[in-house]
Amino acid sequence: MKAGFNGLKGKEISLISIVLMCSTIILWSWERTPGLSAFLPPQSPLHLYTDHLISRSSVKAPPDLHKHVSEHDSSMPEKKTTDELQEKDLDLASQTISAQSSSGKSMGESITKTTLHTEQIPSSVSNEETKHEKILEAGKSHGIQTSSNLTTFEAKSNEAKGENNSKQEQPKIDLITNIPQISSLPVTKESWNNATENNACNYAKGKWVPDNKRPLYSGFGCKQWLSPMWACRMMQRTDFAYEQLRWQPKDCEMEEFEGSKFLRRMQNKTLAFVGDSLGRQQYQSMMCMVSGGVEMNDVEDVGKEYGLIVAGGSARPNGWAYRFSSTNTTILYYWSASLCDVEPIDVNNPNTDYAMHLDRPPAFLRQFLHKFDVLVLNTGHHWNRGKLNANRWVMHVGGVPNTDRKLALIWAAKNLTIRSVVSWVDSQLPKHPGLKVFFRTISPRHFFGGEWNTGGSCDNTKPMSVGKEILEEESSDPVVASAVKGTRVKLLDITGPSQLRDEGHISRYSLTAKPGMQDCLHWCLPGVPDTWNEILFAQI
Repeated sequence: MKAGFNGLKGKEISLISIVLMCSTIILWSWERTPGLSAFLPPQSPLHLYTDHLISRSSVKAPPDLHKHVSEHDSSMPEKKTTDELQEKDLDLASQTISAQSSSGKSMGESITKTTLHTEQIPSSVSNEETKHEKILEAGKSHGIQTSSNLTTFEAKSNEAKGENNSKQEQPKIDLITNIPQISSLPVTKESWNNATENNACNYAKGKWVPDNKRPLYSGFGCKQWLSPMWACRMMQRTDFAYEQLRWQPKDCEMEEFEGSKFLRRMQNKTLAFVGDSLGRQQYQSMMCMVSGGVEMNDVEDVGKEYGLIVAGGSARPNGWAYRFSSTNTTILYYWSASLCDVEPIDVNNPNTDYAMHLDRPPAFLRQFLHKFDVLVLNTGHHWNRGKLNANRWVMHVGGVPNTDRKLALIWAAKNLTIRSVVSWVDSQLPKHPGLKVFFRTISPRHFFGGEWNTGGSCDNTKPMSVGKEILEEESSDPVVASAVKGTRVKLLDITGPSQLRDEGHISRYSLTAKPGMQDCLHWCLPGVPDTWNEILFAQI
């Protein structure tokens, strides 16, 4: 074989010509777009990840993906001119390569017919970068050595992407559902504060649907957290269809609850439930949901940090606080049935009455609000004359006994207290920008044929016997909805969905009710309060 240029055959000469022409065109394109900023990825909301739930090798982009990307690009007039110029440059390169290629199928055809697979699109790749990668791949497939300028571009682009990613991590998008996925990384303080609620979804609208994946924990288990008086599986009840229903909001999906996902989202954070016995049920439900009803050894009792200890003469503390060591997540409950400050009038008299300050939040909130990251408030069922008399609560306003005859009405006193505590919490939020506060609407009672002490019952075992679907836009608890309106306190609206579930109460199987009485206020667990926590999880 002869050495030198004269020894080259026609095909090899063509290949060298192609290399030289590609290099010239790419360099010309580079000069026409000065500065590295022209090649940086645009701020696009579309980021494709295929490592969550789906395989990279088995899934291709949906047919409308190209349309989605092009529509997004067309909405950016400041980028359109550059894109058009680079498109012309790439077309010219394709035509030149196609004309000079001697293979059976032209390189231009190979490039233009390259399909878009998910494994070819990194999470933050730009349109320009994708186009260059197509030329690189097509050139390699035809044995062409690409210009060093493209290699330099890749290095600079990757460096720039690294700087962008270090500034702000973009959420992963599930390719199938287009729903943001939760990263396995812990939630940072910055991302927590910048998180926004999905305001497009009204979780109170919808219907109950059967789901054989329910319940989320065993009704025979979770003895570590679940009180026997609410564990209906441990009672004489024999029907448990109420356990296998899931709430389906109308026109939107609710995020699936996972205990591990909840703990990651709440890493180094504290969730506090403050309210009555229905709040305690929600707290116990959450503990069972997070643990899956399985005994956990890495949970620490931290009640002393919040003053939740058994006081002298008391049967139990005013609440409980436990910390999951794996993620430093604390979940606590504090009993405050009225959500107002209650203090003894005469501390030296064991039979003293108690001042019920309608316009003052509980001392527990004032003392520990700064330690909470998520706060869930509720009240309602203790606002009746019998409860006030039994507890020896005397209404106070402005630090003195109430003399306003209008406020002497129980419902008026309750409304004042709800508005007062919401207003106070809202005033504190600027001091605690990372705090998210929810006010849970009232849990409905289902006494039929009388009250709790006059023969009222809830013997029904058929789900949705009182209704099939909630379609109203407004909350079924107008008092709480009105109180939070215009504030930064969010509504945890559970009244409507719960109203459809009269069969989910403890009913005649209560372990604590007197003979002939039924509990149509509290719920069997697992049961309806689990859904309250699913809605809460979706809103955090």
